[in-house]
Amino acid sequence: MKWSSQLSLPAGEQSSLKSVLVDCIAKIRADLGGQAPDLAVGFVSPHFLLDYEAIPPIVASELGAGVFIGCSAGGLIGGGVEVEQQPAVALTAAVLPEVSLQPFHVEDAALPDLDDPPAAWEKLVGVATGREPCFILLPDPFTIRVDALVQGLDFAFPKAIKVGGLASGAARPGLNVLYLNDRSFRAGAVGVAMSGNVVVDTVVAQGCRPIGVPLRVTRCHQNFLYELDGKPAVSVLHDLLAGLPRHDQELARNSLFLGVVMDEFKEDFQPGDFLIRNILGVEVNTGALVVGELLRPERTVQFHLRDAATSADDLRFMLKQYCDKQKGRASGALLFSCLGRGQYLYGQANHDSDCLREYLGPIPLGGFFCNGEIGPVGGTTFLHGYTSSFGIFREKAAAKN
Repeated sequence: MKWSSQLSLPAGEQSSLKSVLVDCIAKIRADLGGQAPDLAVGFVSPHFLLDYEAIPPIVASELGAGVFIGCSAGGLIGGGVEVEQQPAVALTAAVLPEVSLQPFHVEDAALPDLDDPPAAWEKLVGVATGREPCFILLPDPFTIRVDALVQGLDFAFPKAIKVGGLASGAARPGLNVLYLNDRSFRAGAVGVAMSGNVVVDTVVAQGCRPIGVPLRVTRCHQNFLYELDGKPAVSVLHDLLAGLPRHDQELARNSLFLGVVMDEFKEDFQPGDFLIRNILGVEVNTGALVVGELLRPERTVQFHLRDAATSADDLRFMLKQYCDKQKGRASGALLFSCLGRGQYLYGQANHDSDCLREYLGPIPLGGFFCNGEIGPVGGTTFLHGYTSSFGIFREKAAAKN
């Protein structure tokens, strides 16, 4: 298994998309020793909006990848370099011996009902559960129910890793682009199912730290949280905030979240044990906290805060935890990071890419800044925000050594 990731910027104002893309492909081919990759994953900035449809033919003729998927991106990652708000093209490609690839494009109207049998989802993506696939997913946020797609794939393929990100760079439907081999789409989702001699590990860094203590949900309805430990949720939150340092009180004005514990059997909760969800506001009539997640009574939750230092610490904690458990040498990685991270959060470029390199070494890393990130927490796949979701690829045979 051999991976390569590259990013190319225009050489000048007159540089065309073709020249930028051909330059990126040439670097990939050189890195792969002239081998045609089995898989290529590409991202293009919205500066090339008018030329989006020109990309698949160029990739087909110049790179000759067996499978090509990609999408538009508000920020790009290639060769371990992060580029935001600049015209660029990024490609990550892999030679994958003994790996079967099944690419797919799905429209929202074609999604099975969530109570349909697994066979309906197997038919949708063209792969059977018995092949033990893993998935890379690139949905358009405007035109497909991403939660339904993720939940359905989790139902049909409960053991399969799903990782990916929502296309970005557009403010309304029809302006994002999705790529599948020689075709371009303006709606739905594209993806690829990988099976055979490949393992996809994940690191999902949600970038928060807990405040206060774990609490028990004692009354809720759907996403309305009424009581915690038998007390009004708003009162519990008010008392918690009153006892925080001034810096955290200020931070809570815009960066307050609720973490939902995913494994109730644990006693000592770590950052990766929580599913982080937005607190959307307070319901006026009842005083309930409105949370961006369906809640259930008796679940354990804890309030969280997010800032640059916390996000950096959380990412390092998650990467160290992964390295401590790592079972084989990684060959390449994809990073799906929120548009709200990067320079906007850290005030510097390449933060998350540099962190991965610090812990895993100089493995090829590509990806993009997304409108939402897909990755597992506690064995279930979720759509996240403000998150960096890594897919780390290695040979299955290496896992047995």
